[in-house]
Amino acid sequence: KWENCWQGETKRSNANLGEVSTQSAMIMGNYGITSKLNAMIGLPYVWTDASASYLAGQKGFQDLSVFLKYQALEKAALGGAFKIQATGGLSTPVSNYTGDFLPFSIGLHSKTASLRAILNYTANMGLYVTAQAGHTWRSNITLDRDSYIFDNELIYSDEMPVPNVFDYSARLGFIKPRFQTEVWYESFAGLSGDDIRYNEAPQASNKMEAAQIGWFGKGFVTKRLGLLVTISKVLSGRNTGESLTWTAGATYFLDINRKAEEGK
Repeated sequence: KWENCWQGETKRSNANLGEVSTQSAMIMGNYGITSKLNAMIGLPYVWTDASASYLAGQKGFQDLSVFLKYQALEKAALGGAFKIQATGGLSTPVSNYTGDFLPFSIGLHSKTASLRAILNYTANMGLYVTAQAGHTWRSNITLDRDSYIFDNELIYSDEMPVPNVFDYSARLGFIKPRFQTEVWYESFAGLSGDDIRYNEAPQASNKMEAAQIGWFGKGFVTKRLGLLVTISKVLSGRNTGESLTWTAGATYFLDINRKAEEGK
């Protein structure tokens, strides 16, 4: 949720919208192909609203994402282990939602491809630190109009560019077999784009940036069932809302391969 936002680098309130909220429910899966390679899939259902706006928000299934995560190196050292990992993935919209209706859009309706490098050190006593950086490529989107203003120039086209994004984060945490907690700092920035024009709505071509801090906690109720919670706050931004976000979820682990072997 957020009530204040940045238009370009200027922070202001949006009294005509009030409190803007985005909610989502997401199903995710993670399958261990080998001891070093995982496949992950996710699909969120998203709905948006604003407390003081006469405009109705959007709702629907957003983008299907599929990722691979590979552990390239694991080396014991300094009373723990260093790990180098990489992820790569694709996403694509699964419904015909409108990406040109920010801040009510449930997404940008852009196809994406991303790569990310992850460096982790975990001490044997459970303390760990993680640093990661990634790049996301985004496709152009098709608008329901035949012109738009980009960088103060009128463009006669229904095709709008969406900026690619660079992101990085640092995490400090503690993990045990039945418990995990961490604090983190995360930042992302569009690599191109323009600013929101004064008193106008944002659009997908805007250069969006945000830096935020957060906390994550996870505990296992049983050996396989885990409950998790996350809270984060945007500290600074550009063409984004000053949002506060809560997340709660559950995970359940299945030994599919072991059950298949036992059934033979």
